[in-house]
Amino acid sequence: MTVLAIDAGTTGVTAAIITESGTVAGRGYQEFRQYFPQPGWVEHLPEGIWQATLAAAAKALDAAGSPALACVGITNQRETAVIWDRATLAAPRRAIVWQDRRTAGICAALRDTGYEPRVSALTGLRLDPYFTATKLTWLADNEPAMWAGVTDGSLAVGTVDSYLIARMTGGRRHVSDASNASRTLLFDIETGQWSAELCELFGVPPHALPEVVPSTGVAGQTDPAAFLGQSVPIAGIAGDQQAALFGQACFDPGAVKCTYGTGSFVLVNTGSQVVRSDAGLLSTVAWLEPSGELTYALEGSVFVTGAAIQWLRDGLALLDNAGQSETLALSVPDSGGVVFVPALTGLGAPDWDPNARGAMFGLTRGTTRAHLVRAALEAIAFEVRDVVDVMTAETGVGSDGAGHDDAAAGSPALRADGGASVNDLLMQLQADQIGRPVERPVVAETTALGAAFLAGLAVGIWSSRRELAATWQLDRRFIAGPRDDAAHARWRSAVEQTKGWAG
Repeated sequence: MTVLAIDAGTTGVTAAIITESGTVAGRGYQEFRQYFPQPGWVEHLPEGIWQATLAAAAKALDAAGSPALACVGITNQRETAVIWDRATLAAPRRAIVWQDRRTAGICAALRDTGYEPRVSALTGLRLDPYFTATKLTWLADNEPAMWAGVTDGSLAVGTVDSYLIARMTGGRRHVSDASNASRTLLFDIETGQWSAELCELFGVPPHALPEVVPSTGVAGQTDPAAFLGQSVPIAGIAGDQQAALFGQACFDPGAVKCTYGTGSFVLVNTGSQVVRSDAGLLSTVAWLEPSGELTYALEGSVFVTGAAIQWLRDGLALLDNAGQSETLALSVPDSGGVVFVPALTGLGAPDWDPNARGAMFGLTRGTTRAHLVRAALEAIAFEVRDVVDVMTAETGVGSDGAGHDDAAAGSPALRADGGASVNDLLMQLQADQIGRPVERPVVAETTALGAAFLAGLAVGIWSSRRELAATWQLDRRFIAGPRDDAAHARWRSAVEQTKGWAG
């Protein structure tokens, strides 16, 4: 039996056929177009995401020899706001992407009126353009003719998972799982339900929102007329970072992973306890069981990491391809004093400044493109260190209980995945900076794997989490070497100088 896992990311859709042993029998990938209408604005065409999903899934099925499918699992870029017609499934406008910064003013106004503590208490999040609700507020304020359809019920509101499920089921299901719902600023993570109070605050009619369903469990059936002739249960749904946590077999409290994708996202499983952060981390739902039991995570969200390498490739033409970054960075012993702060869409955790902007410091006549590329890789390691340092201080993960780093005594390894995790230099820099081992699995597509695991559990392909954990295989373990604290201190100084630039 096999599972089709669909990973609808920020720049493209990956589909994978996952076997009972947790291996990938076939892959497919299809990029879709990015739209940047104004500085700081990022949009996607929903139809483009859908067509990429169909193309990627068809490629994966073909590569695997068109196997019989037991079920489908879906994981997705989170926080992106999508609106579509319930009858025709057509979208009246482009989706507003999680990276979009246009609602910074809305967030600031709500913060100034004192709403943030209450919002944080209910959602575990903060008032930031990152999240879905203020995007919807912006649409209601700026596109009232379109928003009238949301109000009268002809248009549905959701995130990418709910949009894809609507398309895959021919419009029969309007659902989302709790992990995705918990990223909207509209969901009470303690009760596991949409919050009427928050819907009123952000001006979102509750009837427009999807039904919240468990992350593992049958949520609908694909319509063969809509989805490649397939009629199979959709049995797993999770936001991409929560899916990666599940795919990395981080089932126990204290287990921690980092996904290196467009951004980098560090999550630690906190079990049934909502751990609150005073230093810029987010409390979020990891997954929801069919029993109604919620598992939580503490998350540090770094907005631009892999996207910085893409920018060096596409924006500055310093690279022919992303894979070249390691070879080029290894051609120099260090960054030559260059510090790159990739705040291209503002700063996420732990600094949270939507008005920060990217910058390079320390340039000289001797600076080469190799130094710039190495500085970009160092920046990714520094960004993740900043999050891990805060996470260790607030949860004790990776410390001796008194806040002291205890890597030598066997503190939990950071499980790494995502596209940039194949870069050995980056993984070694990361281990050095966080002072603990970094473990990379054989299957790097742990986001898709997590969606497959959630779906497969629901239909009996796997019987338990213990069985799933046995499929996890180590590719390479990077042992921490000396940590360059002086370089990190220069990095922190540079970060402070980028704050408020666009304000």
